[in-house]
Amino acid sequence: MQTKIALVGAGYWGSNILRVLHELGALSLVCDTDERILQQAKARYPNLKATSDLDEVLRSDADAVAIATPARTHFEIAKRVIEAGKDVFVEKPLALTLNDAENLKSLSLSRKKILMVGHILRYHPAVEKLKELIVSGKLGKINYVYSNRLNFGKLRVEENILWSFAPHDISVMLYLLDELPESVTAFGAAYLNENRPDVTLTTLEFKSGVKGHVYVSWFHPFKEQKFIVAGEAGMAVFDDTRDIDKLVLYPHRVEWKGEVPFAVKADGVPVEIQKSEPLKAELSHFIECVSTRKTPKTDAEEGLKVLKVLMLSQNSLDKKGEKMTLNGDEPLAQKKYFVHPTAFVDEGAQIGSGTKIWHFAHVMAGAKLGENCVVAQNCFVGSRATLGNGVKLQNNVSVYDLVELEDNVFVGPSAVFTNDTNPRAKFPKGGKWVPTRVREGASIGANSTILCGIEIGKSAFIGAGAVVTKNVPDYAVMVGNPAKILSYMCECGEKLKFEKDTAACGKCGKKYSKSGEKVTPLLSSH
Repeated sequence: MQTKIALVGAGYWGSNILRVLHELGALSLVCDTDERILQQAKARYPNLKATSDLDEVLRSDADAVAIATPARTHFEIAKRVIEAGKDVFVEKPLALTLNDAENLKSLSLSRKKILMVGHILRYHPAVEKLKELIVSGKLGKINYVYSNRLNFGKLRVEENILWSFAPHDISVMLYLLDELPESVTAFGAAYLNENRPDVTLTTLEFKSGVKGHVYVSWFHPFKEQKFIVAGEAGMAVFDDTRDIDKLVLYPHRVEWKGEVPFAVKADGVPVEIQKSEPLKAELSHFIECVSTRKTPKTDAEEGLKVLKVLMLSQNSLDKKGEKMTLNGDEPLAQKKYFVHPTAFVDEGAQIGSGTKIWHFAHVMAGAKLGENCVVAQNCFVGSRATLGNGVKLQNNVSVYDLVELEDNVFVGPSAVFTNDTNPRAKFPKGGKWVPTRVREGASIGANSTILCGIEIGKSAFIGAGAVVTKNVPDYAVMVGNPAKILSYMCECGEKLKFEKDTAACGKCGKKYSKSGEKVTPLLSSH
């Protein structure tokens, strides 16, 4: 039996939904409070049932309702539709507050009703192909993504450009990267209506290291709809304004000659995609979900994720471009950590709550410090360094780029990390460094030197003045130049005495086994 769908809102975008639902044979009723719009709809489709009364829609035999009304009405109408026992399709955004969106999600789940959000680009064949290119590794490691959605057309007064245009590209970005951003920064300008930006630029920073940019404007001299994904092995350009070759792959690459990078360009290769109308694919998917009870691709959860990013973007706009974190709308500058007045923490550094940064320390933009860390006097943390929770840096320690210190690592005074295997002042590397990792609970003694490209094991102990030139096993005590294994130590800091390859800590009682240089904790029996 054919699914019956009623449409609420048949104006600017609703008229397109009206057309597609009619073509799919699913349109049962149209509702709009504007009599002129209803007359236009009935003129196009003479047999169409029309009403200006939402209650008539709720009483009708429609299985589901599509909502294409102003965003401020989405929550109330969708709530009434679900309470009336019908499935619902809501044009973006799902709601204007997270609380309303959460309520709609909970209501739809409790009533076992389909709730789908109209993020149309998720149903564009070019976006599906972009996802395939990323998953298959065709583009290599993704470095950044950005979108331009620009036009000089319909100017809205009920919402700003961010809420009107950006949801499409944010939805695609989250889908392609399969992660939420850690932080969002947005700038904009209002030229036509005070306090309603006509142009915005939003930057999204992801844990994977990818950065995304969303540039939207309805005050632009020409129409542009581009979405670009740049990876190490290639770049893909989705240009939705083109009639043909909407998706083109550029297999550009970078070659290194010594320590100097060179761009190697290649001709663009059109990528074949299916020829289908995204709106028809989207509404066909909704009909399928109503019929089969499957979860939509753009369900309430997906709508909530996009709404979170939108709200952070709006908060950043309101606060003149302050960086906002996803775990709340609090700017980084207001996080609960301590910075001494003489210390420098560059904008863009990520600092966990409870962390203390003391006299004359410098934390660069991009550095990541966990919770409850201590960065003592005259320390330096590079832009690509990472500190876990509970890390302690004593005086005069420099943690350079690509050095990672896991949770509860201790670094003694004036210990040195390196990140370059063959440093030369005359031949700089241009940022091509070698990573070093110090595993959880390890301690680095005062004045020791850690050469780059190695891993120091869990709870290992590096003696004062040691020069570490190779990987260090878990729990090993290393001394000398070059450092060698002297003994082994429990994670609590007590020296272990092995007899027949087993040892029990005299302080905490924890037991260990030893095979060669490898020491492993034994599970306690109860």
